[in-house]
Amino acid sequence: MAGGLVKYRHLSRDSAHRKALLRNLVTSLIKNESIHTTWPKAKEAQRLAEKLITHAKKNDEVARRKAQGILFTPHELMPKLFGEIRERYLNRPGGYTRVLRTEPKDKYDQAPSAILELVDGPKDMRFAMTAAAVARDRMLGKRHTELTQKNVEKVTRYRRGGREEFEEMVGKIEELKLSRD
Repeated sequence: MAGGLVKYRHLSRDSAHRKALLRNLVTSLIKNESIHTTWPKAKEAQRLAEKLITHAKKNDEVARRKAQGILFTPHELMPKLFGEIRERYLNRPGGYTRVLRTEPKDKYDQAPSAILELVDGPKDMRFAMTAAAVARDRMLGKRHTELTQKNVEKVTRYRRGGREEFEEMVGKIEELKLSRD
């Protein structure tokens, strides 16, 4: 069968290998809160991670069993998933993960790379980049662009104590004096 609509990426693997790969990626994502992989793998793992966090928000027996079926090391990660991560995303309607494209990881095959990360976490890259942009604008005495203002709103909207934490990060960056023209 040539072409046609595909419901998911097959990733050039049979179904058992593909499921194991995605489970491994999601387990690493929950453990480390950020992973670096190829872009197609990141997009597929993102789908599974979103479902897993939605199960965690339900916090019932069925959701716990489904989460155990996805995670490779449930005894280590279930307390984190149903504790810290569940609390972080309880009031968020969706969009718990973000995929950021990066330069190819391997210079040999030039595969498109990406970082898959949990939003509003300690390793949130957009939060840090936006804080750096605000610190630079303040240091140069410039007004923030419309895009920077939108990003400030996005990174602080669902985060508990988001504005205070953001101002703290901007202060740390200003102290480092990294922002120069």
